[in-house]
Amino acid sequence: MESRRNIDELLRSQNFKADGSTAETAYRYAQCMATVENCIVVVSDLKENCSRIFHGRFSERLGVAGYSHENSIWETAILAKMDAAEQECKYLSEIRFFNFIRHVPATRRRDYYLAGHLRFNAGGQEKIDVLHRMYYLGGEGSEIARYAICVYGPMSVALPARSVVVNNVTGDYMELSGETDKGILSKREKQILSLIETGMTSKAIADRLCISVHTVSRHRQEILSKLQVGNSTEAIRIARQLGIIGIR
Repeated sequence: MESRRNIDELLRSQNFKADGSTAETAYRYAQCMATVENCIVVVSDLKENCSRIFHGRFSERLGVAGYSHENSIWETAILAKMDAAEQECKYLSEIRFFNFIRHVPATRRRDYYLAGHLRFNAGGQEKIDVLHRMYYLGGEGSEIARYAICVYGPMSVALPARSVVVNNVTGDYMELSGETDKGILSKREKQILSLIETGMTSKAIADRLCISVHTVSRHRQEILSKLQVGNSTEAIRIARQLGIIGIR
């Protein structure tokens, strides 16, 4: 899936620095949470591109007990329990969350987590409603996180939307939707991306907007960075999907 590849590049292309966080700290936290809450906790090391999975009894219900390691940051055996549309919804919410958290001061990033309502296939026509929570651990400066911690458990609480950012200090929440997507790119960046979509060159865009080619190039690079894609074609696709620019 393209959205999965984009969030993968987004997380793993960070400027990782020594921040005092260790894998053992994250693993101890995950093991305690899985034991106390009977949930499944996945710790993904974004720098080393690997994951460890810790289990409570909820893993028996999902049929993933015994699944403990993954040589990627994606818990593929768990994700396989969702259909393609549901996975895409999860990946887009994580792109939104990352773009939200990157604008939060580093000292406040641990105040927020992502909560979402996912539907898993239990076999046949049966569906299981799952509460998914995602936390980032250990990010400073240009780095958002060294570890991503994902928690899967039964849908024990009602969320106000399919996906929300929760402030775990105040209890406030904000829905992640098309409205929040609008703030990912600035007005000028949206304008330039829309002109790129029509096939205009940087020189033509510069002439149209009465700015320098250098300024257009700077905006183009910022667009790719914010949407975490490698080229303009991918930027247009993701921006359409998020509703940032018009969908054809």
